[in-house]
Amino acid sequence: MGLETILFLLLAVGAVLTALLVVTSPSPIGSALYLVGTMFCLAGLYVLLSAPFLAAIQIIVYAGAIIVLLLFVIMLLNLRRIEEVLPKTWRVAGLVVSGLILFTMFLAIVRGSSVLPAMPDVPTGFGKVSELGKILFTKYLYAFEATSVLLLAAMIGAVALVRKDGKEGGKDAS
Repeated sequence: MGLETILFLLLAVGAVLTALLVVTSPSPIGSALYLVGTMFCLAGLYVLLSAPFLAAIQIIVYAGAIIVLLLFVIMLLNLRRIEEVLPKTWRVAGLVVSGLILFTMFLAIVRGSSVLPAMPDVPTGFGKVSELGKILFTKYLYAFEATSVLLLAAMIGAVALVRKDGKEGGKDAS
């Protein structure tokens, strides 16, 4: 087992664990901080795939800008800890079912059976800025533009949620 394999396993396990903590954390700020950990683990996986530009973008855009925006929204909405509404037996049942699914997938991967589709070869230039820009502005142009409109709508929605009443806004402005 080489160093690359050990790093891959560490980063993959770290990504899965922090992703689980994002979902299970009762505190919204804690969830956002665990999401930062997930983004760093994914950036490490990009580095292992010889895509350092994607790793840097992953950290700058997602772990930096998006998470900071998310933290501002959490603080503006003044979210508190989430009270558990599901009974403990349902939560345990959910953990058991998801654990069985993960264990089955792990066994399938270890045995080499083909549950998952075969991975294609990495194209030349994978992770380079020129190839990424070419793909973004040709093949995925509509998805890229739709994402930007969606992010704009999310920002407008956050501002609309924070703004309480038109009269209060008028008082502050005058």
